[in-house]
Amino acid sequence: QVQLVESGGGLVQPGGSLRLSCAASGSIVRIVAMGWYRQAPGKERELVAVVGSGASPTYSDSAKGRFTISRDNAKNTVYLQMDSLKPEDTASYYCYAQGIDSNWREFHSWGQGTQVTVSS
Repeated sequence: QVQLVESGGGLVQPGGSLRLSCAASGSIVRIVAMGWYRQAPGKERELVAVVGSGASPTYSDSAKGRFTISRDNAKNTVYLQMDSLKPEDTASYYCYAQGIDSNWREFHSWGQGTQVTVSS
């Protein structure tokens, strides 16, 4: 069982910044990719950014140039630095991880979500 715990959400004014963190724990042999998705009320969940092992990050068009994803492989942690936030960035942000567990099976795990609200 692999658990993801997110932190760092909150209320911020337009133009402000937030940093999200997500730590993975449990029976992990290897994490292949970690990333962030978001879901606004009435909308489908969408990719924000994802980074694989040794690969360049992938960003959504809305995140490019404003958000930066990074990983600390030693801590099984992924971060999302969000700058120049806009009201349309308001959503629940979910951490995602894909990898191999101690039973040598592939896992796909989600965090519980953290709320980001951009409002004046």
